[in-house]
Amino acid sequence: MSPGWKVTEQAAESCLAANDWICGEYLRTRSQELTEATLQHVWITVASVLIGLAVAFPVALLARSRPRFAGPVLGLTTLLYTIPSLAMFSLLLPFFGLSAALVVTGLVLYSLTILVRNIMAGLDAVPAEAREAARGMGYGPVRMLWEVELPLALPALMAGIRIATVSTIALTTVGALVGKGGLGNLIDDGVQTTFKAQVLAASVLCVLLAAVADLLLLGAQRLLTPWTRIRTAEAKV
Repeated sequence: MSPGWKVTEQAAESCLAANDWICGEYLRTRSQELTEATLQHVWITVASVLIGLAVAFPVALLARSRPRFAGPVLGLTTLLYTIPSLAMFSLLLPFFGLSAALVVTGLVLYSLTILVRNIMAGLDAVPAEAREAARGMGYGPVRMLWEVELPLALPALMAGIRIATVSTIALTTVGALVGKGGLGNLIDDGVQTTFKAQVLAASVLCVLLAAVADLLLLGAQRLLTPWTRIRTAEAKV
């Protein structure tokens, strides 16, 4: 082994002892821990957004079909978003205990504010002439919803899903309060022990997760709404 290699190895090992913010040795020795925390963060986020979407969709349809419910529904979802996470988890604790279900349920409730509003906004933005044309072709309410209204509402719906996903990735870290926060567990532990490399690495991974998720959803939106690209191209011409 050359003297230069020994110096490099000693420098890498010393970054842990020196508690540096940037430490390659931490990434190498704790890679499994980082991977497990990242995977937990991802599945909690995905489960929360999917369940939130499954709940928000019928709620938005109900509020849209019965306008007198729209105000109370939007008000309730907004109120849920204003509840501090510590208070939210405390309220849910008797029902779910210290489990991942507690975190997922809290995140689902938070996501409703964004998802319900965007679904309703997207459906309301569907041109009246498109509905009239569908009725003239004999479309019933269900067929019109799935084949006309939802496709035209997809840009607003996907925008809501993107915002909800990014915000959920950030809020998942709060699950560290009950030991189910994915990367938030590492951040919380690192803050308590002043382990700088762990705090920075977990924080950067959270940001990267949010960026990757947003790009993937943006790509999915472009694939599902090709007509928007055509309109943009025509506008430029």
